[in-house]
Amino acid sequence: MEKSLLVSFKEDEYERESSTYVCCFSFLGQKVMKFREDILDFALKAWEMGRSDPRKVIFAIKMGLALSIVSSLIFWKESFHNIDIGQYSIWAILTVIVMFEFSIGGTFIKGFNRGLGTLVAGILAFCFAEVSLLAGNLEEVVIVISVFIVGFFASYLKLYPTMKPYEYGFRVFVLTYCILMVAGNRTREYNGAVTTRLVLIAVGAAVCLFVNICICPIWSGEDLHNLVVKNFKEVATSLEGCVDGYLKFVEYERTPSKILTYQASDDSMYKGYKSVMESKSQEETLLGFAIWEPPHGRYRMLNYPWKNYVKVSSALRHCAFMVMALHGCLLSEIQAPAEKRLVFCTELRRVGAEGAKVLRELGKKIEKMEKSGPGDILKDVHEAAEKLQKSIDRRSYILVNSESWEIGRRPREQEGAENVSDYKDSDDMKLGLKSLSETVLDLRSVSAAWTPSATQGASSQCVFRNQPAWPFGVGKEDTTYESASALSLATFVSLLIEFVARLQNVVDSFEELGEKAKFTS
Repeated sequence: MEKSLLVSFKEDEYERESSTYVCCFSFLGQKVMKFREDILDFALKAWEMGRSDPRKVIFAIKMGLALSIVSSLIFWKESFHNIDIGQYSIWAILTVIVMFEFSIGGTFIKGFNRGLGTLVAGILAFCFAEVSLLAGNLEEVVIVISVFIVGFFASYLKLYPTMKPYEYGFRVFVLTYCILMVAGNRTREYNGAVTTRLVLIAVGAAVCLFVNICICPIWSGEDLHNLVVKNFKEVATSLEGCVDGYLKFVEYERTPSKILTYQASDDSMYKGYKSVMESKSQEETLLGFAIWEPPHGRYRMLNYPWKNYVKVSSALRHCAFMVMALHGCLLSEIQAPAEKRLVFCTELRRVGAEGAKVLRELGKKIEKMEKSGPGDILKDVHEAAEKLQKSIDRRSYILVNSESWEIGRRPREQEGAENVSDYKDSDDMKLGLKSLSETVLDLRSVSAAWTPSATQGASSQCVFRNQPAWPFGVGKEDTTYESASALSLATFVSLLIEFVARLQNVVDSFEELGEKAKFTS
């Protein structure tokens, strides 16, 4: 009996250990499979990145080629003026690593910062080295004080706003100065250390420029040009999408959490104006690189007006704000009824189409570097906007809840002759009666708005039903939303007309760019 209990206990313990091992192996197996899937996913994304933009693959190849060239200095066996070139070849390698950028402009500005910082640091190191040698026993004190002075002024001056583009140069300056002073103090050859480092840095910079310019050059100016053209197309697509969606009564799910997390980010109209909004920092970066690039390709002009490209894009972004507001009308909780939108359907659609046409035309002109024609490019869109405005003026009663107008209500308690005479004597009431008589003429032409009995000689009390002021009464929240829904249509129309008004700034900026960049006629 005891032996059977002991055997059963050992079997249970063995099963527990076996299950523990199985769980451990299963856990490790899951981790290995997940790691394998992550590696495959990373490889797939890297492959897609290279396929979508082959320039990134070319840049990586050029970087490897430049590093291979300067790394050959390590095997330089002969000394030059008693200086071991292979020992100091790391300076050329570091120069390639920190200076080689994706675009030509980025490489030039990095090279300028590094070259200027190294040159100034070398000159100061040479001067303070001579002073430290003359100081005799106080040589170390002079070196420490000089490092403090250099570090203080360099760190303070780089905080000046206009010095922000040269921050890298200040860092190179401080680093180079400290290394030169330490190395010169140990070898007692200040002049040799300064000269060797300057020469090797120049060699690394020359290799960077040669490889980056001569092998499939990548220009920031061309990227800026293409980005501005792309922005015009994106805003045009978003504008058409907003107008068409509004007239087709596109509605998003009214879930607050999804609206706050931008459920609309999946559609093209949101992505279009969103990319334009977020392109400002990219434009500024490309501009900073483009102004350093020499004349090339289609931009064979000294001091090419790259800043005007950013100016045109800024004017376009000013219009994109209106497109974003139009899209906000589609996302709003309170929407205009379908029958009211259809009243202005033709005018709204034409304004949207003509506005998008202008943007696409300007984008093509910039892409081909052509000036606008002799005619007015905004003529059609202005006529469409004017027609929409006149239609709004003729049917303005659709945009408000006429039942709650002050001119249509007579308080019950004011039925006496004295109260009526007081109303007639007031200037506000005179203006109201005049507006009422004019409005009734227009309202009678819309059969859907009023009943036949109301349009055939009815009094003002019959045409405009008496209605207590909100919030008193039952169901007045629905009445308030009904009034606001009509006003939401007026909001959409006014935003669209404001978009047309802002197009003039875009055209003016485009014409200025065409004149300065000497676009073809």
